[in-house]
Amino acid sequence: MITSKTVSAPTNNTETWNQLPWKKCQKVVMRLQRRIVKAVQQGRWGKVKALQHLLTRSFSGKALAVKRVTENQGKNTAGIDRQLWSTCNTKFQGIKLLKQRGYKPSPLKRIYISKSNGKRRPLGIPTIKDRAMQALYLLALEPVAETISDRHSYGFRPKRSCADAIVASHLLLASRNQLQWILEGDIKGCFDNINHEWLIKHIPMEKKILHSWLKAGFLESKTLYPTTAGTPQGGIISPILANFTLNGLEKLLESRFGKLGSKRRSKIRSGVNVIRYADDFIISGITREVLENEVKPLVSSFLHERGLILSEEKTKITSITTGFDFLGCNVRRYNKKLIIKPSKESIKRLLNKARALIKANIANTQAVLIRLLQFPIKGMGKLL
Repeated sequence: MITSKTVSAPTNNTETWNQLPWKKCQKVVMRLQRRIVKAVQQGRWGKVKALQHLLTRSFSGKALAVKRVTENQGKNTAGIDRQLWSTCNTKFQGIKLLKQRGYKPSPLKRIYISKSNGKRRPLGIPTIKDRAMQALYLLALEPVAETISDRHSYGFRPKRSCADAIVASHLLLASRNQLQWILEGDIKGCFDNINHEWLIKHIPMEKKILHSWLKAGFLESKTLYPTTAGTPQGGIISPILANFTLNGLEKLLESRFGKLGSKRRSKIRSGVNVIRYADDFIISGITREVLENEVKPLVSSFLHERGLILSEEKTKITSITTGFDFLGCNVRRYNKKLIIKPSKESIKRLLNKARALIKANIANTQAVLIRLLQFPIKGMGKLL
């Protein structure tokens, strides 16, 4: 007698979420991402668009997007709807909510965080659903960005860090060459001023979705304000949009002054090289005149097309023997030897933080205090 066994599905969404094949989902997404990279390298942008469409509609992509926003540091921060996906049931239901048809993002919740100079930086917090949708499209945008990004761009990129940018600076400036001058570049309000029309025209993703994110507006003190420029700091996709905006600066300088390591006469004459971390960058040069009269106007023109300008107070040209601060480090040449060490401001912030921790935990044991102090000290140790 032949009997058949019935395989029952999980009885609720909690069991379903816990039983999702995460390794298989990762393999599906990575396979699509590799195909996107190959299509970009071949210049087949129609295929890139088709593969992105396939990835952003896939169950695997949606599941990984929900998993990311519900397990990162911002998982307990709600948007204007005050909703969080903190249970397995709400997480699985969140996968079903990621639909492109009829999608309309909610306005951002505006908050402010203090900066080291006493000013406040505005942040826009999307709802958990909008963050998941941005994480989904980030999976499709990241392989494109990593394929076409500048070689010496280190900010907001996987497998790259602030320490990598410092190492690149050392390799560039420690060699026995004639690089004596540095243009310290800083973009004024980079995230807040990027031109929306430029983004919509040049970012390789669904224009309707991107337009809806850029024009969502923000809510502050129960008042809705429109957004006419910029990408909100606080959104998962904002860093990669900023990188797309600034990509091309290195290639522009190479086309004018030659490629790093090139034997071209213009390269030898100018020594122009760029290292960038997000919106902070340095550009080397043999003479101050090259940086002042040729490089700076070229950079300003490049940024102007994107709605950005250089910060006058933070952008300056400095001699390598005088030294400059870059990403929390001081870079200076002493008697033909380049030394990179934590900047005075970084050390001051560390000491202030240590003092505050000690005062707040004066009644705790030494073991507890040492455990609390090890994290900021380790962070500073990465710069040494």
